[in-house]
Amino acid sequence: MKQPDTQFRKEVIWCRNGDRSIYGVAFLPPEAGKHPLVIFSHELGSNHRSGIPYAKRLAAMGYAVYTYDFCGGSVAGNRSDGKTTEMTVSTEVSNLETVLATARTWEFVDTERIVLMGASQGGVVSTLVALEHPGEVRGLILLYPAFSAVNHVRSMFPSLDAVPAEFDMFGGYIRLGRAYAADLWDRDFYGLLPNYQKRVLLLHGDSDGTVPLSFSERAAVALPDCAFHIIPGGEHGFTGVQLEEAMGYIAGYLADI
Repeated sequence: MKQPDTQFRKEVIWCRNGDRSIYGVAFLPPEAGKHPLVIFSHELGSNHRSGIPYAKRLAAMGYAVYTYDFCGGSVAGNRSDGKTTEMTVSTEVSNLETVLATARTWEFVDTERIVLMGASQGGVVSTLVALEHPGEVRGLILLYPAFSAVNHVRSMFPSLDAVPAEFDMFGGYIRLGRAYAADLWDRDFYGLLPNYQKRVLLLHGDSDGTVPLSFSERAAVALPDCAFHIIPGGEHGFTGVQLEEAMGYIAGYLADI
């Protein structure tokens, strides 16, 4: 399913979220006109590049894809404003809401067919935005969503009062601020999922060492209309044959919405 670069166009597009700028890249089909849009939201600590393998393939299939950097959401290579110690799930929700609103003004977008696609924490953020904007979001694709985030933060500290001003997570992979933990502490993602009535595609690898598969199994039960597929050998990020299998499910889902 790999496609040559001649089968898509690229365009750097900035969005403005309050006093902060969001960097992103649109991957577009060769043909002019309006296209269904997939907005890709990356994992904690990653950046827009994690969406590129999907964006290239989807653009060659006739979809526009916008993949962007969360403000303060990356450990390296982030072109958006902000620091990791300032980022929270709520700030990322605000970022995606800005991208969604701005995307509806782009001339190449079919505003009736906008799909949110999120990986890990980007999946959590995409879910929250889809819940708040059902009239603007046609579909939701979740890749190994980090619904485990609340449990993870709570396992690190005995109470919210014990969270320091800054702390490291995942063995020093990313440095976060107390606001990140405070924003997550009392969230109940599974209590919200039954409120999303549209069809969801949920993919999770059975070799994911970051977000246990059980969290997506529970989400698949909580979501009223969920197509849940386990990717054999899939880790926290799909590559190789796992990426190709995931793309097969994604292409089928998008064709039906």
